Amino acid sequence: MKNIIIPEGKKVYFSSDNHLGAPTAEQSYPREKKFVAWLDEVKKDAAAIFLLGDLFDFWIDYKTVVPKGFTRTLGKLAEISDSGIPIYYFVGNHDLWMNGYFEEELNIPVFHKPEIFQLNNTSFFIGHGDGLGPGDKGYKRMKKVFTNGVAQWFFRWLHPDLGVKLGQYLSVKNKMISGDDDVKFLGEENEWLVQYAKRKLETQHYDYFVFGHRHLPLEIDLNEKSRYTNLGDWITYFTYGVFDGEKLELKKYDPS
Repeated sequence: MKNIIIPEGKKVYFSSDNHLGAPTAEQSYPREKKFVAWLDEVKKDAAAIFLLGDLFDFWIDYKTVVPKGFTRTLGKLAEISDSGIPIYYFVGNHDLWMNGYFEEELNIPVFHKPEIFQLNNTSFFIGHGDGLGPGDKGYKRMKKVFTNGVAQWFFRWLHPDLGVKLGQYLSVKNKMISGDDDVKFLGEENEWLVQYAKRKLETQHYDYFVFGHRHLPLEIDLNEKSRYTNLGDWITYFTYGVFDGEKLELKKYDPS
């Protein structure tokens, strides 16, 4: 468990699912500018920032090559990190192949599975959310292939121009940004992340479960003391979470 003490007047922010670069770099650009503007605002009172995955629609860490684009986002994250505000990144299903760049260049720790954080006296179970809970067997099989060391080794032998182009094509072609299920509330009994959280509560109490991946802003009480929050996305909803030391709330970013 990682502990964060939130100073008086400071807050902790949560964001997920930007899918920068999709469906094209040109169409993604206004969303990137909006996200960078949000980062500029929250850095004024942020004690920490959590990014819960799929910041990019496709990302891979090569040893000597950085995927083209996202300069404003990476520069802003570097600026905030250099200022002393900690940023924590959880990989999603579109950026599984992170392997050192964020840690080495941006001083941002990267997590490949859910983690537990204690923010003041409040416990948080945090992750992207992909592959958790019942069902989704097809994706779980696919994830095993994508995270396989041999498969990653072969993919990196492709020229980066070919590898990145192929990754971007498959990401959009397979509608992994937001499938039909991701834009509908399935009902509490059918929301697999809700069911996952309820099962975790059978053995350990957490005040908040915070996930992305579903692309829907959701706040669901699991019992009298625990709540499940899904952060939504920066494609349709432009929502984010903010914790003031006592309560986590979802808000919509509207610079106007």
